[in-house]
Amino acid sequence: MDKPLMPKATAVWLVENTSLTFEQIAEFCGLHPLEVKAIADGEVAAGIRGLDPVAAGILTREEIERCQKDPKARLQMAKSIADEVRVKPPRRKEPRYTPLAKRQDRPDAIAWLLRHHPELSDQQICRLLGTTKATVQAVRDRTHWKSAEIRPRDPVILGLCTQTELEEAVAKARAERAAAGVAGQPEAPTVAIDERV
Repeated sequence: MDKPLMPKATAVWLVENTSLTFEQIAEFCGLHPLEVKAIADGEVAAGIRGLDPVAAGILTREEIERCQKDPKARLQMAKSIADEVRVKPPRRKEPRYTPLAKRQDRPDAIAWLLRHHPELSDQQICRLLGTTKATVQAVRDRTHWKSAEIRPRDPVILGLCTQTELEEAVAKARAERAAAGVAGQPEAPTVAIDERV
């Protein structure tokens, strides 16, 4: 069973604002019943301000009232704290924003990716660095207006992408290339054997 993030503060509020038994509060907060009794007597947690579990969304008023009517009933959390922690952040859908100070470094990063990871497609480079296909093509063809000044530099060191994003893009590109290579690989030529020999 999940416990509240601030068990003593929650216990202080429950002692002060409800008629729940010490055992119910202790089990819900993950404390010992004697500790809850000491909180009620003012011996423990004297300086701790109570945390309202109803306002925090941990408990509902109905749940508290249900347990106040039946001393043997146990409090159940309204939502699991672990579920909130486990939720992955949503994938980024919007175009990548590159600060003005780092935009001049994009051609260097593109040149580095073209040299060290030729398996990346133009589209993957665009997604990784937040650039356009025209810019990637101009760097590849050396027709970019800044061609004379371009020095290939690692985009991770430049801060244009993270190492994890780069590794994921490279792994995906290699997997796509391997799948295309296996599927598009021409069959080995067959040699006719002359049986008359």
